[in-house]
Amino acid sequence: MDKIYQIYDRAYKQLFSNHEIFRELIQSFVKLDWVQNIDFSKSERVDKTFISDKYEKTESDVIYKVKLVDDTEIYIYILLEFQSSVDKFMPVRCLNYITNMYLDLIKEKGTDISLPPIFPLVLYNGDDKWNHSNKVSDFIKNNHILANYGINFDIFLLKENTYSLQELLKIGNIVSTLFIMEVDYELGIIHQEVQKILDNQGITTPLKLFLNYFKQMSINEKVDIIDYKELEKLYKTKEEVNSMFLTAIRKEKEELVNKGKIEGKLEGKIEGKLEGKIEADKITLENVKQRLKNLLTKKFGKINSDIENKIDNCNDIEKIDNARDNIYDYDNIADVLKLID
Repeated sequence: MDKIYQIYDRAYKQLFSNHEIFRELIQSFVKLDWVQNIDFSKSERVDKTFISDKYEKTESDVIYKVKLVDDTEIYIYILLEFQSSVDKFMPVRCLNYITNMYLDLIKEKGTDISLPPIFPLVLYNGDDKWNHSNKVSDFIKNNHILANYGINFDIFLLKENTYSLQELLKIGNIVSTLFIMEVDYELGIIHQEVQKILDNQGITTPLKLFLNYFKQMSINEKVDIIDYKELEKLYKTKEEVNSMFLTAIRKEKEELVNKGKIEGKLEGKIEGKLEGKIEADKITLENVKQRLKNLLTKKFGKINSDIENKIDNCNDIEKIDNARDNIYDYDNIADVLKLID
């Protein structure tokens, strides 16, 4: 595998190795009943690959172990297809990866285990139209003669180029923006979507991963380097505003300390004094707290009053901001809340 491809492949795989981006992919694009019952706070990425050497330049895989609300365990095998042309026998190859994964589970856990269900999801981002079957049985002549003894295996094929621009804009998250970039590329629209994500969530790990992937695309000349610079400027502007806000907080703290005005009410005074100074960007301590609550709800579901009170009682803007920026690195809400202790 050449070095440039390795970097590109790694950046793409890193996207879907992020728990929040994985959640967005499954919730937004896999419209199956059981998906509604996944407890994403308990999802675990499995650090293994089953791609054969022959196809390592055209595909990669990401594996997650998830639990439903009733603790049922399911594996989700995501095959990332990079090739622009369609390989009609790809479902057969995917079946091979799944059976190899089962054999690996048996080797790892022993023969006394019950094998878990594995959901085969293939993400295709090529330009060519996929016009072949998703069923292995359709490639086997006279498979029906064997009745129950014939091979029956289907893949869940996610074809990026089958979604309209309006459908993707309606979803409005990192994954849909990625699809827009790869299928219906237009910098103005991507710029608009990134701005919305910045406004709603601020600078998060998923967004950083998306921008890194965009950067690798520009390095590989799949997008114009000037376009990447435009997006980077948008990100840097937001980063600078956040930095200015934190600098203002620290400066105000120092001034109040010097004047002997702390007296247990420091943060309330800071918030009131800074409110007018940063009105243009609408970033206040309360805004940052609310953003953290919104992100916790989005990742872990409805939060209770104890958690809300804990956030409300924390008046350290840096701790709140740190928890908000790193929320997607944690699988348990309790671990996130430790950041504001």
